[in-house]
Amino acid sequence: MKVDIFKISQDAPDDLSGLVQLIESRALHPKAIVAIMGKTEGNGCVNDFTRGFAVATLKGYLQPLIGEAQTNQIVYVMSGGTEGVLSPHMTVFTRQTEGLTGPSHWGLALGVHHTRDFKVNEIGTLAMVRTVAEGVKCAIAAANLTPQEVHLVQIKCPLITAARKAQSDRAVSQDSYKSMAFSRGASALGVALALGELSPEQLSETDICSSYELYSQVASTSAGVELQNCEILVLGNAANSHSNYVMAHSVMAHALDQAAVQRAIDQAGGGTVVNVFAKAEASPTGEILGHRHTMLDDSDVSHTRMARAVVGAVVAAVVQDPMIYVSGGSEHQGPPGGGPVAIITRRSR
Repeated sequence: MKVDIFKISQDAPDDLSGLVQLIESRALHPKAIVAIMGKTEGNGCVNDFTRGFAVATLKGYLQPLIGEAQTNQIVYVMSGGTEGVLSPHMTVFTRQTEGLTGPSHWGLALGVHHTRDFKVNEIGTLAMVRTVAEGVKCAIAAANLTPQEVHLVQIKCPLITAARKAQSDRAVSQDSYKSMAFSRGASALGVALALGELSPEQLSETDICSSYELYSQVASTSAGVELQNCEILVLGNAANSHSNYVMAHSVMAHALDQAAVQRAIDQAGGGTVVNVFAKAEASPTGEILGHRHTMLDDSDVSHTRMARAVVGAVVAAVVQDPMIYVSGGSEHQGPPGGGPVAIITRRSR
């Protein structure tokens, strides 16, 4: 397998000029695209329609080029919110499995999977955990990786709007915003289950968004109104790769943990940093490094937006690049107040 990565700056959620240029110059073949991750400049909350706008624009452009079926097989992960220095962009992943020449080596591999749509009363429950776990296992197998070789499992998951909530009297939350957390949390626990970080016996329905000592070290989940299923992207390193990219990860213990970012870079073994994928969370204790923070008490600005701004600045300062992927809300994704951070580097030729 050969994986290539293209990081493209965007002037707006529907700005595809950089992608179009790469395709028209034949630097990127659209039929090779398997996943697209993006940072869009909405609020990252329930009513952030920049995510769906970006996906619809991408599908509208790609469908005439590669057909409807293949367009729908691509995993689209749009994360809203570019607070602070975060710069809007997309990261396009391509995969080639045929016609490869030359020796293989240790390098990047990936797999994708789309789950079925979830019923309203399944979102944020053990049913969702189990379905996501099976989907992650399918993506790992598609990447020909072992669980130990996985460095990031990126998932886009659904939320419960007021209109959808009316379809069931057993929704996990009557609050649409809180439903995002339950969806992210259940998806992350599904990753932990699939990778063997947790066993089925350790999980109960009441653990979701409650027992935060249960978490995955490589899960990154993002909820949105633009879908009703989960779209899964698994990334890791394999011995038989033809890719020029290498991946590593670490876990930030808190929002200011620069050392964790540097550890991930060092573990990637040098090379040029292509992108960073990090989770951000306002510590539920109300403290950071022993001092009080007020992110959870602000009624005007969501704490997820503040956390993205903080972690975005910390990571960007380390890599000296604001065009990075930082996602808010890290329920069961790393320890409380922290979160996983994954690095992709390009090896020197």
